[in-house]
Amino acid sequence: MVEISPNAVPPVCRVTDYQKFLYQQKKREKELKAKSTKVVVKEIRFGPQTGDNDYAFKMKHAQEFLKEGNKVRAYVFFKGRSILFKEQGEVLLLRFANDLEEMAKVDQMPMLEGKRMSILLSPKKPAAAK
Repeated sequence: MVEISPNAVPPVCRVTDYQKFLYQQKKREKELKAKSTKVVVKEIRFGPQTGDNDYAFKMKHAQEFLKEGNKVRAYVFFKGRSILFKEQGEVLLLRFANDLEEMAKVDQMPMLEGKRMSILLSPKKPAAAK
């Protein structure tokens, strides 16, 4: 006797082979796991004084990542005394988010964590882009 739904009133039970029940349950869980999508986060690193050409190059990569359906975490890494340029780093990340506005939405605004300031972008749905 196998309990199917313990929360129902009255509880639902069925007479069956317990090993077969466990096998079917594992099979269902495996199917659900296969259908679920895995979230991939790609990272793009900037310096506080990144030039326009480097910025454009990294922007192109971010657009490719978003087209593939991956999330993008862009971060500015501050080395040594460059931590004095926190404002420049924040401006750079906000500009990055603004340039990718039509392809992505901002999940997390620029946030300083130790020596790195990061922003998280996720792709917009294809139906919403049309």
